Amino acid sequence: MAIGTRDALVQAAEGLMRTKGYAAFSYADLSEMIGIRKASIHHHFPTKEELGIAIVEEYIARVRVEFQRIENTHNDLQGRLNAYVLAFRASSEGGLLPLCGALAAEMAALPSGLQTITQHFFDMQLKWLTSILDKGVANGELSQDFKSRQKAFLLLSILEGASFINWATKENDAISDNIIQLIIE
Repeated sequence: MAIGTRDALVQAAEGLMRTKGYAAFSYADLSEMIGIRKASIHHHFPTKEELGIAIVEEYIARVRVEFQRIENTHNDLQGRLNAYVLAFRASSEGGLLPLCGALAAEMAALPSGLQTITQHFFDMQLKWLTSILDKGVANGELSQDFKSRQKAFLLLSILEGASFINWATKENDAISDNIIQLIIE
């Protein structure tokens, strides 16, 4: 199935955002990559902010599907956390920064709409992680006094940070399974 122009623009721009950053790419870059005129890009996305928001919205939809897949595939906390870490590792090994981590690095320079959706994405991840950690407590996999929200924040912070360190050092093992043990013990 042939990919449409809008989807090709979103995919190409996501790649640029995850390798160069939001501020560092332009419609001229996209025009060259896709092989269309800048005016055609503006037809689909009148502003760069609208393009950025469309990218994050589609990314959030994919992540929600992945979260559901993880929950359907893995019945235990360890399996769910391993799958979550694996998603970060796959992105890192593919030479990409986490999308919203890359955006968060530029937060002060982002248009307000992108700031809002970036914050929403992090909140969504934290809620999901907290939920699966709470299920781990309910299932007896974690102690009753386990602080799920704090541990979710810690896990997400470690994975985002490890992704950036991997990006800078090119050490593909920066995101390891040992991260989970740090969190749940």
